[in-house]
Amino acid sequence: MNVRERAAPYLIAALLGAASVLAFAPAGCFALSWLTLGGLFLLLEKTSQAAGNPAQTMRRGALSGAAFGGGLFVTGVSWIYVSLSVFGGMPPPLAALATLLFCAVLALYPAAAGALYVRFVPHTGWQRSLLFAALWTISEWLRGWMLTGFPWLATGYAQTPPSPLAGFAPVFGVYGLSFLSALLAALLAQSAVEGRSGWREKGISGLKTAAFLAPLGATLLILAGGSLLSTIRWTTADGPPIRVSRLQGNVAQDLKWRPEKFNDSLRAYYRLALDNPAQLTVLPETALPAFLEQVPVDYLDALKQLAERERGDMLFGIALGGTDGYSNGAVSLGVSGQQRYSKSHLVPFGEFVPPGFSWFLALVNIPMSDFTPGAKQQAPLSLAGRQIAVNICYEDAFGEEIIRALPGAGILVNLSNVAWFGDSLAPAQHLQIARLRALETGRMMLRATNTGMTAIVGADGQVRGVLPPFTRAALRGEVQAYTGSTPYVSWGNWPVSALSLLLIAFFIRRKTVSSPI
Repeated sequence: MNVRERAAPYLIAALLGAASVLAFAPAGCFALSWLTLGGLFLLLEKTSQAAGNPAQTMRRGALSGAAFGGGLFVTGVSWIYVSLSVFGGMPPPLAALATLLFCAVLALYPAAAGALYVRFVPHTGWQRSLLFAALWTISEWLRGWMLTGFPWLATGYAQTPPSPLAGFAPVFGVYGLSFLSALLAALLAQSAVEGRSGWREKGISGLKTAAFLAPLGATLLILAGGSLLSTIRWTTADGPPIRVSRLQGNVAQDLKWRPEKFNDSLRAYYRLALDNPAQLTVLPETALPAFLEQVPVDYLDALKQLAERERGDMLFGIALGGTDGYSNGAVSLGVSGQQRYSKSHLVPFGEFVPPGFSWFLALVNIPMSDFTPGAKQQAPLSLAGRQIAVNICYEDAFGEEIIRALPGAGILVNLSNVAWFGDSLAPAQHLQIARLRALETGRMMLRATNTGMTAIVGADGQVRGVLPPFTRAALRGEVQAYTGSTPYVSWGNWPVSALSLLLIAFFIRRKTVSSPI
């Protein structure tokens, strides 16, 4: 076998990974993830059947998984380069290298899944599908947890409505959707292989075999189950709707922190708030680019008066200083009194520098890059007569952290500033993550962003309204609070992760006992 033939499977895997990005927003071709993961499954199947010792087989499986992950992440999170180079000031070659290294680390998770699959692959088809789904799910779960976690582009995020799998989100969460997506991918791949073989041998009669019909039937059953679950309303309305206004200031990231532009930001948000009154007005993350103590008192009084005119409250993002450092926070003003929230899940290198990486600060110019995390458990804010669960930017990528404030809170509010990533895939991907959080919790999600995408998401995961990116405007509407708990709010991620681990342990044990090394 020549070099080209040996490299072909890995090139195909990388292309499949890159194509998977189209399953996520903004393209939203959700079914494509079943096809690309199915392609990876077939590549791993071929590897497991090839001659070679276990170590060689595992290496090939790992390379296939790594190639798929590399294609996915290099294409899907390329916006990291934008934040490092365009807005962080890092020299372009170093920014490109840092982005590639980051994607290489992320690719280690699917690499591990590929290696373990080809080593412990069961004999029967349905068992192979289950092992593939379990390994893929655990790889994503670990990626969302280890080293503070990076759950971006978890397969389940592609399954927001209109995907029929969206109905499973309130029950099993995003990793449950990942499990089902990987399971469907393997089942469809097996059915396609058996159908192709049967057609060649016997024509139409060759498609009547159990090996073809069983995985196809299981696929249809899963899709039908998701559609049925989507008709269930897990939470109920709590009180009348409230009028809300989310303000999008569209302040350029490279100008935002310049002292001479500070008053421009204050004037922009005051004018938006004045022209768009509501019971609850929400400004983005660090909308006021200063510490709270540095903002003129008369300006804060003016914002408070605007809120009180509507017998409501205003919530805005701002840095909060204290004896233990400073935090990325949110502060409310209005009839409910001043309340605060401090971001607890910080972004490595963007909001804090891990030990041993202080040299990184010398390569970039990121304002406020050494925040102190807030408490993990913070009570909801009482605003406009409703209990509000506040989260800031990246925090809404972690479902189990969002449900800490539930079922007490009736509305979710996210304050973000994705101006760091320019006109890239990041804003649309982030909105899709917010849609999944709304589905998981059975609550509406309000998003206020600096440059996009400011939106209102219904408890069913549907986007009720969104502002065009890179425009200065306000998004007004009515929001309904909800009470009650979805199964996911009660259980979190542990049922899916536990099931996946048990399946993996079972198949590893079974393979080890039947064919010890």
